[in-house]
Amino acid sequence: MRETYHEELASISDGLVEMANLVGSAIGLATTALLDADLQLAQSVISADEKVDDLQRDLENRAITVLARQQPVATDLRLVVTSLRMSADLERSGDLAQHVAKLARMRYPDRAVPRDLRRTVLEMGQLSQRLMAQAAEVILTQDVDAALQLEKDDDRMDELHRTIFQHLMDDQWQHGVETAVDVTLVGRYYERFADHAVSVAQRVVYLVTGEHADELIPDTPA
Repeated sequence: MRETYHEELASISDGLVEMANLVGSAIGLATTALLDADLQLAQSVISADEKVDDLQRDLENRAITVLARQQPVATDLRLVVTSLRMSADLERSGDLAQHVAKLARMRYPDRAVPRDLRRTVLEMGQLSQRLMAQAAEVILTQDVDAALQLEKDDDRMDELHRTIFQHLMDDQWQHGVETAVDVTLVGRYYERFADHAVSVAQRVVYLVTGEHADELIPDTPA
């Protein structure tokens, strides 16, 4: 009986890792579809999001079953509760990757991102994929230091997001209102995707330590 219980807990963690890997791959593929105006690739990302949704529902069902049948306590209880929250973060990340792909599809055969912002958007996409890969590794290893580092790595995404707005506010902007809206949305999608990766890592910190991540990071001296 006890062995089955631990197998159930392990399956929940495995499901989270699988979700993180799927959405990390999705944001990478969506970025390629966006920058290359690849309609087929964009459609594949949009269709694949259904698997992420299915995984979340399955994980939620397993977590609720464990709560009802096993009545976990202490670390096991934190695992189940935080897993429910992490699955929501990961499902939303999948939606954001899908949004990027839908924008690529909507503007096809044109490219939604103008040439002078392609490098910035490419880096945002690559960084999003890398942050989610780190989040998957943190779920697997429960490495608190790596989880805390992920939040620091997210600072680069904030810089890139500001770069988008600097371009939009520049008097030299010549790409029109529609493109400005597209680029604004794209920047927001990547910024929020990175935030969800950070949120997943923070929940792992709470799972392992019983404390929230901001309670473990010392205040920076003024």
